[in-house]
Amino acid sequence: MVLKKDKQKVLGEVFDDERVKGFLNVEQRNGVDIDFDALEKAYRGMKAENFATFVKFFKEEGRNLDAENADGRTLLQVISEHRHAGEYIEALKAQGANY
Repeated sequence: MVLKKDKQKVLGEVFDDERVKGFLNVEQRNGVDIDFDALEKAYRGMKAENFATFVKFFKEEGRNLDAENADGRTLLQVISEHRHAGEYIEALKAQGANY
């Protein structure tokens, strides 16, 4: 079975502060904590250095770093199972996220 990527990787995309802050604005979906959704989208769409900047802005807005998904797990808990998430985990912990 061959799995296809759903999008091509964009090389050289610039993530200035305004682009990073754009990830703070997600539409509310039924049954999904908006803070968890924003964190997950940023995690999936950014390099670690940009994600660290995003998490800083996220916390400055008073958003919940420990927001849970529908399974009752925080983003930190979810990504701690990902083998390449080390820098993302560090960024979350540096801003006070808990397991």
